[in-house]
Amino acid sequence: MPTKLTWNGHSNVRIACEAAAILIDPFFEGNPTAPIPASEAGPADVVCVTHAHGDHLGSALAVCRATGATLVAMPEICEKLVADGLPESQTIGMNIGGTVELKGCRIKMVQAVHSSPFGAPAGFILTLPDGLCCYHAGDTGLFSSMELFSVFHTIHLALLPIDGHYNMDARQAAYACRLLKCGRVVPIHWGTFPILAQGTGEFRAALEELAPDTMFTELRPGESLSLPSPGPAGDCGCE
Repeated sequence: MPTKLTWNGHSNVRIACEAAAILIDPFFEGNPTAPIPASEAGPADVVCVTHAHGDHLGSALAVCRATGATLVAMPEICEKLVADGLPESQTIGMNIGGTVELKGCRIKMVQAVHSSPFGAPAGFILTLPDGLCCYHAGDTGLFSSMELFSVFHTIHLALLPIDGHYNMDARQAAYACRLLKCGRVVPIHWGTFPILAQGTGEFRAALEELAPDTMFTELRPGESLSLPSPGPAGDCGCE
């Protein structure tokens, strides 16, 4: 089974491989670009939440309750959802630099430059059992330490915000690809609300200038992308 990435609009992403289905920032209700409600999101083994803003925390509680998925997030986010009724046994609280392994998938929490009502903002680097490595930046501005991610990981796919109001703009996001040395990028966090960038053309042009070796892929909400396995040598093994 090839790994399948589905973009549900905004920063809401589902990554499904043979070992597990992982939802990141499951913002369904209130998301005008979400193609489906949370109840139709499909099976989930893991729900990762980058930070506690409502457009990222989203339907995490409902999805975890419905599917039995394990929540992976900052301890404060886990505590909030436990207080709201999620069994503590379904949560794994972690922090920047930490790694957990679930169903053969390594999930590393990395920094992000943003804000959060509680807990700190974060991104995730996921390494799947076949070595495929995906970086979900969450909400963030550009920061130079992104270059270090490429020292410890071979990033095959980056999911980067490009909206230019709450996050990096198109040119900064393209420069992030240069730092990350990522093989492919899918832009996220655009087009959802009028205040955000409404297209990807500027980002694509900047990418051709600043990170021409990174493949650009634009998805529309609800569209999916099959990701080939890089083989056992796909990750540098620096965990």
